[in-house]
Amino acid sequence: MYRERPAGFADAVLWTSTTSAGAAPTRVLPDGCVDLLWTSRSGLLVAGPDRTAHLSGGGPAERWVGLRLPPGVGPAVLGLPAAELRDRRVPLAQVWGDREADRLGERAEQAPAAVLTEVAVGRLRAVGGPEPLAARVVAALAGGATVAAAAAEVGLDARALHRRSRHLFGYGPKTLARILRMRRALALARAGTPLAEVAARCGYADQAHLTRDVRDLAGVPPTVLLSR
Repeated sequence: MYRERPAGFADAVLWTSTTSAGAAPTRVLPDGCVDLLWTSRSGLLVAGPDRTAHLSGGGPAERWVGLRLPPGVGPAVLGLPAAELRDRRVPLAQVWGDREADRLGERAEQAPAAVLTEVAVGRLRAVGGPEPLAARVVAALAGGATVAAAAAEVGLDARALHRRSRHLFGYGPKTLARILRMRRALALARAGTPLAEVAARCGYADQAHLTRDVRDLAGVPPTVLLSR
């Protein structure tokens, strides 16, 4: 069972998931986000930005509570570049140290959503909020801009944009653009748009190109994702 709701700040999302013992793993698609997590088995974790789908669960019964930070917000909350967490799930203690993680872990046992939100809001406030560049880059790439056009729009050269993107998102702007395009394509397809039209509207060369790109990022073709 999965549910989500707005967290009330910086477009972050709070979500909960409960898995039963032996349930099939859940395919979590890349989205450019960083998640602060609490689980009934492992306590507090950080999930970095993925380049490909991550299979979650499939073991004993477990309850999850997560705070999904939009692309570019994670580094401001965590205090380290997103690239250091790319494709990783690590205990929060490895990021903030044992003392802070233990303090938060004891409180999170009782109210994980409240604790995750409180700590993220506090750390964002302390650094003056997310870096504004992140939202501008995401908006440009999500709107279909090329990497060169996005760089020009935010006033950076291509090399500087790549460097800043690795810090903010965990990978370069080309990878981020592919991920954002895939998510837009899947949203259109789930709303009933035929895949051939989805491919044209999202800037793929054709439906075969869409299928290859989704398979590369998600591990399965769009028809499989849409059937679930």
